[in-house]
Amino acid sequence: MATALSDKLSKLVKHISGQARITEANVSDMLREVRMALLEADVALPVVRDFIARVKDKALGQEVLSSLTPGQVLVSIVQKELAATMGEGVADLDLAAQPPAVILMAGLQGAGKTTTTAKLAKHLISKRKKKVLTVSADVYRPAAIEQLKTVTSQAGAEWFASDASQKPADIVLAALDYAKKHYFDVLLVDTAGRLAIDEALMQEIKALHAAVKPVETLFVVDAMMGQDAVNTARAFKDALPLTGIVLTKTDGDSRGGAALSVRQITGVPIKFAGTSEKIDGLEAFDAERHAGRILGMGDIVALVEQVTANIDIDAAQKMAAKMKSGDGFDLNDFLAQIQQMKQMGGLSSLMDKLPSQLSAKAASVDFDKAEKDILKKQGIIHSMTPKERAKPDIIKATRKRRIAAGAGVQVQEVNRLLNEFGQMQDMMKKMRGGGLMKMMKKLGGMKGLPGMGGGFPGMPR
Repeated sequence: MATALSDKLSKLVKHISGQARITEANVSDMLREVRMALLEADVALPVVRDFIARVKDKALGQEVLSSLTPGQVLVSIVQKELAATMGEGVADLDLAAQPPAVILMAGLQGAGKTTTTAKLAKHLISKRKKKVLTVSADVYRPAAIEQLKTVTSQAGAEWFASDASQKPADIVLAALDYAKKHYFDVLLVDTAGRLAIDEALMQEIKALHAAVKPVETLFVVDAMMGQDAVNTARAFKDALPLTGIVLTKTDGDSRGGAALSVRQITGVPIKFAGTSEKIDGLEAFDAERHAGRILGMGDIVALVEQVTANIDIDAAQKMAAKMKSGDGFDLNDFLAQIQQMKQMGGLSSLMDKLPSQLSAKAASVDFDKAEKDILKKQGIIHSMTPKERAKPDIIKATRKRRIAAGAGVQVQEVNRLLNEFGQMQDMMKKMRGGGLMKMMKKLGGMKGLPGMGGGFPGMPR
């Protein structure tokens, strides 16, 4: 999230953390750099002014001046004020209403409203154990109705049919009646968007709001919009009693201005952030953790959550036991490791949550190439018979040619995979009987994951 802003501020953080003495002069220098970084990231000018004033007031206070580590205290102040700008803590959905609780999704066309509706349905089903119904009131784009049907199915929710010949208010009232009769906990209403704000859009969404009286009215905004996000947020705030914001596309190479601006402009909390294109790529927005990410401190809590949510603990323990004993580890287990990496969101998703000092070491890595390499390995193993996976030693020239043809790769790729697997087996054998420390001393400390050629596939060896 906020790649350019994060790059600038993380460098600044590294510089001021080491300051042994804080004076008004070096605070002013630091704030000038912060101000420029925020403006270049398209943060609204009133938001920048307010943020700088708050930081300056606290940076020149006794807490910093009397501290033994004033640079670190100053960084802490910047982080706290960033978090305060985006809304402190986590703001959850308020579903304390007579079911079905109606959630109205508002925003411009192209902000990711329809996909976000399905992601929110997935979140409510998996995290809150709710029975969810979705409906599209976008009668201007028939494709939007079909899109919602598709993504709702992926989310495991139920979709209420609508078509372009109906009036939006009639659609949502019929969906609400259906939701009541079939005991749904939540009704998600995907509204029509426009390429720009217009009076017709605002009048329509006001009428929908009055018709269904939603418990939550969420403004969906593209994190990559920059200054335009501020104008859009202001227009929707004037038209509707917004209760929360959903930031989409925070995984893109965005300048980050929207995250820091829309909270202050609308006065309502950011409740969710879209973190990937996958149906489960929506997370509750935690201002303090996102402030840490922007400052290059990473988000280790999110990293742990991402890993634990997507791995089978029992399977992982069995795998660990196999690796420790060095016995019975075959290509099926190797494939399971690859699939587990995919379930965790891939390499780039994991690196995004590491502190900048660690992720910078992998800056030269082509993650797209690395992940394609992982998929290629998966394809090769899938082209093998169960017997070949269990006993790779039987894979000779003829079998290699058949496997390569089935996976659509060259025989050399099959050889490379088998070599890496052989290295992994050798390493496990050396780990038996307390040989791990001897092996590490001998190698001088290996980088990356064992069996992956000294790192992840596609990473420099």
